[in-house]
Amino acid sequence: MFRRLMAAFGAGVEVDTVLGAAQVRPGQSLRGEVRLRGGSSDYKVEGITVDLTAVVEVEHGDSEHHATYTFQRSRVSGPFELRSGEARALPFEIAIPWETPISAVAGRPLPGMRLGVATELALAGALDKGDLDPLFVAPLPEQDHVLAALDRLGFRFKRADLENGRLRGSSMPFFQEIEYHAGPQWRRHFNELELTFLAGPQSMDVILEADTRGGFLTSSHDVYDRFRVHYGDHPATVERSLLEGLDAMARRRGWF
Repeated sequence: MFRRLMAAFGAGVEVDTVLGAAQVRPGQSLRGEVRLRGGSSDYKVEGITVDLTAVVEVEHGDSEHHATYTFQRSRVSGPFELRSGEARALPFEIAIPWETPISAVAGRPLPGMRLGVATELALAGALDKGDLDPLFVAPLPEQDHVLAALDRLGFRFKRADLENGRLRGSSMPFFQEIEYHAGPQWRRHFNELELTFLAGPQSMDVILEADTRGGFLTSSHDVYDRFRVHYGDHPATVERSLLEGLDAMARRRGWF
């Protein structure tokens, strides 16, 4: 559970957002409730909204900065009167988009990922967003299969981030890149590997990008591969698709 307490606009209205589970997976529902306690006077609450947010890296020419994107917005309540000292609990249920980035692996936060839950209280004609509660999104089982296979193949995690931009087949204005140092079998072909998941209700695409090593007469360049994994696929099937993608990139000498 994550808790927050804030005073809105000096009104003394206490807001406590409680999540029902420590983590959630893409495609599942995030449940919780917004708990309010009135201050010394009656107030009209104009609405309560819960946002899912992500910190995204945005590039402009040679510079970059980080911006907070809202990728899911859910209205918890419309207008109502909050009496002095009144306690009220408003339950909510939010569908987590399938393309939501992973922010926790094996029960631990994934370095570089900053996802959050923000409760917006509209009171007396103004808004108070308060602070962010962290949102921990665990991998789908098939995403776990890919991550475990990379670990077995000797790839070492480097970092993860969210990049501004839209991928083919995606509805999100950003995408996740999980970066690895190349495993020993592929180290002579490329230095690093970038992994992106593009999940949907029935299956997910796995996108691989690697920078090939340049030779005496050739320069380095990026190569890509994209393959599909269906939910329920055996881990060995997922690993075989991953190996085929890595082998294809190791052989490739240009764009595809």
